[in-house]
Amino acid sequence: MQGKVALVSGGAEGIGGATGRRIVEEGGSVVLADVQFDKAKALASELGERAMAVSLDVRDLQQWQAAVQAAQATFGKLTHLVNVAGISEPGAVVDVDLDSWQRTIDINLNGTFNGCRAAIPAIAAANEPGAIVNIGSMLALRVGSGFAAYCASKAAVTALTKTIALDCAEKGLPIRANTVHPGAIRTPMFERYLDALPGTNEEVEAMFAANHPMGRVGEAHEVVNAILFLLSDQASFTTGVDFTVDGGGNFRS
Repeated sequence: MQGKVALVSGGAEGIGGATGRRIVEEGGSVVLADVQFDKAKALASELGERAMAVSLDVRDLQQWQAAVQAAQATFGKLTHLVNVAGISEPGAVVDVDLDSWQRTIDINLNGTFNGCRAAIPAIAAANEPGAIVNIGSMLALRVGSGFAAYCASKAAVTALTKTIALDCAEKGLPIRANTVHPGAIRTPMFERYLDALPGTNEEVEAMFAANHPMGRVGEAHEVVNAILFLLSDQASFTTGVDFTVDGGGNFRS
């Protein structure tokens, strides 16, 4: 990531925060964008002069455009985008709360679309190899009955990413686009499920672990390893792929 500039949505904590940290450690600069601005600002301060924070509601295209402009104004360019911001709320089609359905689609799918729409022209303007990584989910590839909005939104992100990969390639833009699909990962989102579902934390975690043939929950750094590879020039001939980090969960029997 030496000399690269990345914009990371959901950059205050979890996978997004860990991604921002690794980008700086690998020599890049990062814009941590999040509705949790105070958390993002605290992390940026910890990471030093090659990190900054911006307030971002991913549902608002104008806020995305402002975040892209902030990256260009502070670091001189934008070369990479990582769309991490997302939510997961349960509900089957016949009983999901309609506000929850709309909120999930707006954040997970429309938020990713907005980020790509705002960032692609800026990445192209940098006139150097760039990359986009969007976060999907194991449940985009092997759906769960009780998560209609989440599964639908993440499956749509997968298709959206492939269209971006093809569009950039056909236009001769040096921008790759790939999707990383995590399984259950130990993040603040996962911790909220531990507290919300019936049973002890150990029992709930065991339930999640059982969905992965490797028999455990993943760690944020394991997802970040995949993200950093796809952002890097080591993946220079890789675009439009679904990269799973789920302990085999997407094809469990």
